[in-house]
Amino acid sequence: MERIPLLFRSAMYALRGGFLIRPFVIAVLLGIAGAVMSSVEETLPAIDLWIPETLFPSRADPQVAQAILTSIATSIMTVVSIVFAILLMTLTLASTQFSPRILISFVRDRTTQWTLGVFLGTFSFCIAALPAARSLPHPFVPVATTSVAMVLALVCVGWLIFFIHHISQAISVNHIVDRIAQEIEFVIDEFMPYPRTKFPLPEASGINDAADDVPVLNRQSGYIRYLDVGRLLHLARAYGIRVRVERRVGQFVPAGAPLLRVSRAERVTAERSAHFLALFDLGPTRTMQQDVEFGVIQLVDIALRAISPAVNDPSTAITCIDQLSRVLIRWIGRAPPPSYLFGPPHVLRVVIPWITLDGLLDTAFEQIRHYSAADIAVSLRLLRAFNDIASAAPNEEVRINLIERAQRVVDGCAARLPDYAIHGLRDRLAALERPLSSDR
Repeated sequence: MERIPLLFRSAMYALRGGFLIRPFVIAVLLGIAGAVMSSVEETLPAIDLWIPETLFPSRADPQVAQAILTSIATSIMTVVSIVFAILLMTLTLASTQFSPRILISFVRDRTTQWTLGVFLGTFSFCIAALPAARSLPHPFVPVATTSVAMVLALVCVGWLIFFIHHISQAISVNHIVDRIAQEIEFVIDEFMPYPRTKFPLPEASGINDAADDVPVLNRQSGYIRYLDVGRLLHLARAYGIRVRVERRVGQFVPAGAPLLRVSRAERVTAERSAHFLALFDLGPTRTMQQDVEFGVIQLVDIALRAISPAVNDPSTAITCIDQLSRVLIRWIGRAPPPSYLFGPPHVLRVVIPWITLDGLLDTAFEQIRHYSAADIAVSLRLLRAFNDIASAAPNEEVRINLIERAQRVVDGCAARLPDYAIHGLRDRLAALERPLSSDR
């Protein structure tokens, strides 16, 4: 029972981002609409009078309606095969040219899901309405239903043109990185909803592992994709124990490794351990339910592939750096999730490790800095990103951190480029240091 809410959330997240739920729902609804509409039309023949004769002149021959519905259904299935071929080509191109980790953003694309749904729905509408067009025992021509099927066929033609236009834009690297950045911002807004205050409350400190804390071993290998924090605090308070989570969201935990540690081992039975383990959603791949770092890794992957000698596309790397600065500015502007949870007040119940700003900066820029040491354009954009992030920095510590990272960029380029090439880097480093020196 403890795992049912988590399984439901995980299933809804997976279905929302795949080619299953939305196309399936649209196809089923249009199929039902076709069956219901043809049945109502047979019960109320007066509905046919609403359809102009110029649109459907042959109202006495059921074979005409059968031919129209059959033709639409067969042609739509041909178009569906073309749509799937375009999708497979797009996914293959994105996987090989950019990164296999960005495929999830294509799968979650709503335009693609609606395209499949509209085509499959038109097919199911025609198939559901086809039995109503019959010659025996008495002739019946579903005029209104067939007219709607023809309108849906025209909609499909227009939608196919729109879908081809959409795909041509979707494989553009600028649209790809912008879509990833938007999804990261959405996760940040959901996971860190409160703005950072000018004087944030300090986190608890000096809390070390107790000698009597006992590990709760993981039973399923996988990446931590989601943690039900509220339920974890509730159980810790109900059992009167302290819980320390060993790995943060996004990290891999093999079976048999400690997933968390609990105090007062005598209160933690095998059943209660199972309750705690049920609060973790583990799987073979990372997701962005609570894992902001995974989205950042996608942008970094695209940038690293772009500046590799085999590709040599610094413009794409620069675009990724711009989006990374956008994401980091959004992160800095939000209050970080609490790592120490109390219940009741002043009674520590749960300790959860979350990725810090320093860790996110490492993930976002360190690899790019290392591999772009010989590329002055990418290095210059790194320093501009640091300057943009520093402008939103809440305190001097963050700015000092960024200055140290900018200094490493300059030092790395100085070791591989001639002196005249790094004047621009030094100027941007000086601009980054200037507000700090003026405050002093």
